[in-house]
Amino acid sequence: MRNDLVQESWDRIDAWLREHAPRTFATLRPPAGHEEIAAAEEVLGVAFPPDLVASLLRHNGALDGADAFCFSTHDRLLGVGEIVEDTQWMRDIAADLDEENAESYWIDGYLKFGSYGVTSDGLTVDCRRGQGSYGAIGRFFDETGTDFGRADSLGMYLEELADQLESGQVGGAVTFNGRLFWEWAVLPGPDWGSADDPLPGPDEQLPELDLSCSPTDVLHVGALDGLEELGALLAVLPREQVAEAARKQLRRVAVETGLDKYPEIKTVLDALERGEAPPNRPARTAPAHGDRSGGYSPGLSSPVGRGEDGVRDLGLALQVRVREREHPRPPRCRLAYGSARGPGQPATATDT
Repeated sequence: MRNDLVQESWDRIDAWLREHAPRTFATLRPPAGHEEIAAAEEVLGVAFPPDLVASLLRHNGALDGADAFCFSTHDRLLGVGEIVEDTQWMRDIAADLDEENAESYWIDGYLKFGSYGVTSDGLTVDCRRGQGSYGAIGRFFDETGTDFGRADSLGMYLEELADQLESGQVGGAVTFNGRLFWEWAVLPGPDWGSADDPLPGPDEQLPELDLSCSPTDVLHVGALDGLEELGALLAVLPREQVAEAARKQLRRVAVETGLDKYPEIKTVLDALERGEAPPNRPARTAPAHGDRSGGYSPGLSSPVGRGEDGVRDLGLALQVRVREREHPRPPRCRLAYGSARGPGQPATATDT
């Protein structure tokens, strides 16, 4: 363990945040005091690894909130008081486990220094002196327990984090209006076959849609949920500019799901991008008695508008043709509730 590695890594992290994500940088707290750290060690009955002490003497955690500094695991950096609180909470949870199960879940020698927030998940460090794993970095997941192997020390973990930041989007670091977000590009969604295949029917089960980010669209709209400037931005933008962003997202969803292989969908998307009125789409009529088709009549048509109306109509047409398969999941025991991702379709910060 090298205390200077902790300082060198924080120098790089701070410099990057100061330039690219100043709002996130501003959430990093001032240094903790030696007395505060010593008191926390006494309360928890463990000796903090030197790298953790060095890090706390640089930044005593990060303020919570939308701008908060988080590791690439989306865990917020905790201060001394929060480390004590979260670690005691974990000990209470594991108090009823037998020794064999506690070893892989949580033991008193572990300490939590990063928090996911909406669940009990978070980054951990091994504080068992005399063990070969002393100072090692792991992560707790409330459904499976604690696993290590992320780094041999906090200094090495911070060095890796600095490397990720300095590599930008390749390392998953995305910024929006002075904030740091962690997003990674993924491969497009499932292949649904060739353009010669018929369009799926309204009741047909389809592969699950993975609307993750792509190499050119790296920021989920859900990551912007709750940020006040997003609503203000949409309120002042011209309607046509917002409609253009919607058209881009329609194209993206069609490409990533494979629906753009179908000529009638591709034709509509191409027409919208040219600013033209798309071809007529089939209209819905009242279903006949006993008809389970939902009243979809290929023989009738109605005009599809251009501009914002065209985007809306294409969305309706896609909704008629494609019904995303539901994936019911059995209830799982969580230590807390919530979701790290807000709902929403993925988008870029520059789409609008």
